[in-house]
Amino acid sequence: MTINGVHKVIRVAILTISDSTVAGTREDRSGPAVAEKAQALGWSIVAREVLRDEQEEIAAAMTRLIDQKDADVILTTGGTGLGPRDVTPEATKAVSDRDIPGFGEVMRAEGRKTARFASLSRSGAAARGSGLIVNLPGSPKGAVESLVAVADLIPHAVDLLHGRTEHKIELHKPATDNPGEASKIV
Repeated sequence: MTINGVHKVIRVAILTISDSTVAGTREDRSGPAVAEKAQALGWSIVAREVLRDEQEEIAAAMTRLIDQKDADVILTTGGTGLGPRDVTPEATKAVSDRDIPGFGEVMRAEGRKTARFASLSRSGAAARGSGLIVNLPGSPKGAVESLVAVADLIPHAVDLLHGRTEHKIELHKPATDNPGEASKIV
């Protein structure tokens, strides 16, 4: 739904990056898990694609979905590890205007709470025009946990990328029970 040119629901495209899924030797479990969580967050899934671990293919899909204004957010799952065919971050970098390092920092910090090797993930986010690209890990658990870790950042990032920069009232919650210490925004 669009009101005065502004989409009321975040439109999400999900790209599963997996050679084995494209080849038919592995079922895509991450894409559906991410889609389910995005829908639970109230977002609309406008596209789902499965792509090979090929930088040019990934970059072309991202460019098409954002430049044609089909999606506000692209969530990728897979291709963020250290394997020789893990090229999703490189594809994202090739098509993006700006890196958003805080997303990767938050995802890895949350991931370290339950997964010893989460720090090896190259998950992150970047902007292309008014579109947000978020690279999630390839495992269903890691992808959903990483999405949950940054879910509260995504609507604000989408607003900012669409030029909606007005300040909203933030609720403050004490960081401590000691009234003499500083508060933090939550």
